[in-house]
Amino acid sequence: MRIIYHHRTRGRHVEGVHIRGIVDALRGLGHQVTVLSFPGADPEREQPAAVVHGGPDRSGSSRGRLAAVVAALPGVLFEVLELAYNLVTVVRMSAMIRRLRPQLIYERYSLFLCATIWLARRRQIPIVLEINDSALVERVRPLRLKGPARRIERWCLSHATGLVFISSYFRDRAQEAYGSIAPSVISPNAADLARFDPARFDVERLRFERGLVGRVVCGHIGAFAHWHGMDVFVEKIAARLDEAPLLTLVLVGDGVTLPAIRALVQARGLGDRVLMPGRVSHDDIAGWIACMDYAVLPDSNEYGSPMKLFEFMAMGVAMIAPDYAPIAEVVAEGDTGWLFPRKQTDRCVQRVMDLATQTQERQRVGAAARSYIVRERQWRNNAEQLLTLLPQGGHV
Repeated sequence: MRIIYHHRTRGRHVEGVHIRGIVDALRGLGHQVTVLSFPGADPEREQPAAVVHGGPDRSGSSRGRLAAVVAALPGVLFEVLELAYNLVTVVRMSAMIRRLRPQLIYERYSLFLCATIWLARRRQIPIVLEINDSALVERVRPLRLKGPARRIERWCLSHATGLVFISSYFRDRAQEAYGSIAPSVISPNAADLARFDPARFDVERLRFERGLVGRVVCGHIGAFAHWHGMDVFVEKIAARLDEAPLLTLVLVGDGVTLPAIRALVQARGLGDRVLMPGRVSHDDIAGWIACMDYAVLPDSNEYGSPMKLFEFMAMGVAMIAPDYAPIAEVVAEGDTGWLFPRKQTDRCVQRVMDLATQTQERQRVGAAARSYIVRERQWRNNAEQLLTLLPQGGHV
């Protein structure tokens, strides 16, 4: 089947991982997939150097810089340009439809973007939307034009051939707000088992190189943003590290709260107990996870499906995570991970401390977590699931 994958993201970091995961899985199933991206935002040409250690984007592309400038525009101006991008989409998508004659259009849904559905309906091409964002939820970038965004979203969700929601929270909110919507499936994130395979790594060597021999390592990988709660978590656990002499935290990533965390660790003389290597490329993430005994996610949000959760689980490293619905759909308490009541950081810290001495429990749950990913949450599973939304289960 000939498929166009269309997105309006920057195609970087977690977004790029998700796009590549779905595209590669569809190709693995024998389909011909062409990706149509915002100029300069092709996820299949992502430069690893652009994300290492929080350094600048060295892609060298003027289009890449254009994408970054547009993303940085303030409030209403950015949203007006999002609306205007429908005109660009009509021109670019029309040309690609004429050239490729697709049998399916798969689009990563973006606010205000409706041109693709309009074109698909005119050309009688099935179109499936993947819903990672919504005008109904609290967003990192506050939404100014809420009324128009929700009216457009209602139209899109009711006129698509099918919908792929990353969590039941998104679907429930959409059904409650908009009533009748297109047929849908719930498809959380997934992991690439070829890349996230613990058998690939010499753990003893990696631990020696990183000064982790003889340590019990609790890890975290991700953006150091306020809503992830890592700053509060480190502040609370710093006062208790003496209770677990072998416990070491390895916190990989970068973001706005990292400088404050570094300052706290330095002020308390915990540089040998809390390691912060900075941001690393996606190719290097599995090697860091291989050094970890278990992992922690201090906070999340009500609708997200954290990518790192699946990648940790694929590596046989189970996670302590807040009990938001999208996480609880994936993590079974005491089976494939450990849940604590959301926003209760003290409970999170206590679980980290308890598990520091429970080697068999960590290994048992980690093994079950990997088995779950192998069985149900590879990207191939997501691709097969989205194709069930088409007539005759994907045979167009």
